[in-house]
This record gives sequence, C-alpha cells and structure tokens, in this order.
Amino acid sequence: MTLAPELPGALDLVTALAGDGVLVSVGHSDATAAQANAAFDAGARAVTHLFNAMSPLGHREPGVPGAALARPDVAVQLVVDGWHLAPATVLTAWRAATGRAVLVTDATAASGRPDGNYELAGIRLDVVDGAVRNAAGALAGSALTLDRAVRNVVALGVHPADALAAASEVPARLLRRPDLGRLAPGARADVVVLTDDLQVDGTFVAGRRVGP
Repeated sequence: MTLAPELPGALDLVTALAGDGVLVSVGHSDATAAQANAAFDAGARAVTHLFNAMSPLGHREPGVPGAALARPDVAVQLVVDGWHLAPATVLTAWRAATGRAVLVTDATAASGRPDGNYELAGIRLDVVDGAVRNAAGALAGSALTLDRAVRNVVALGVHPADALAAASEVPARLLRRPDLGRLAPGARADVVVLTDDLQVDGTFVAGRRVGP
C-alpha cells in the first residue's frame, strides 16, 4: 500500500499494515524528511516512484527523497521512461541506493502502445512522444514496459547485471519472496529470456513458454 505519512492516523496505519505483512510504501506525499523517517521507523519499507508526486529534495529540507536515499533499509522505486526523471537524477538515486533501486513502470493502458488517446479510470490520457499526460498536461503514469526500463537504465551507464537485478531480485527481496527473482532450485520457473542487446526473446511461466 502506498500512503502519505503526514496525514492523520497514517503512522498507526503503517504499524498495523506492516504488522499484518503488508508492504507499505511512502508516496503521493508532501511529507518532511522527519515525517517520512517516522513512517520508515513504523514499518514502511519503500518509496513509490521516487521524486514524483512528493516533496522535493532540498539541501535543508530533504523531504521524502532525501530521507529514503539516506536509509539503507528503504527501497526506492524509479520510473526510467525518459520523462519522469532526468538522466542525472536517475544516476544520483541509483548510486545513492545501490542494491535498493527497483525499476517500475507506473504503466497505463498506453504501455507498449503507440502515441494516441487512452483512458485511466475514466480520465482521458494523451500520449505524445511516449509521454502520458492528462488534460491538465501533467504526467499521468507512463507507457513504459519493464524490459524497456532495463534498456533505458543500461543506456545511462548502469551495468546490465545491476539493471536486471533491479527488475527481478531486488523487488522479490522487497516482497520477501525468495521463490521469485532468481534462478535456483525451488524458485518459480517464471523467466524472461533476453538477447545480448536486452530484447525479449522468450517468456516462460511455471516453466512453460508463453511467448513471444
């Protein structure tokens, strides 16, 4: 569950959810660093699409991003679609959160599809040059797919093994699912096979090929 820790009753909710085994993530929040840290101390373990729809990183008030990047126990989710984050911002977060960065898509119905008009919960979305925006012109999700996210971050200079881990091993560890995100006896045989240039060559679910 993603929540804003500065809202009334939020910290009690974090404690209750975490106690029930729910992964709590801070996001869509204007929290200060102190409020974000209070949520992390209460059991929140991640930040949803870091930097977007949250308090900014300032040199005197680091907000949610600064609080998360400074803590070794918090995973940070990054939307690397070329629109949500500048390249330097991606690399800054990546290097600050080594082994804690999780690639996510924030995907909408436009994911992997051409520019045009789509809908999200009754809201019209316009996709131009791959950017998904609402009627007000604000970013409203993305058209990103996870394999493209991997390629995008590798193009910024991240080692392919680290990029692939951020799309598999790291999120599985965040979910506390040792049966996911790794090739090992006893793990689920859900596998995406990539070519040397990180294009999808095959997809397997429970050991059976389902495409492409």
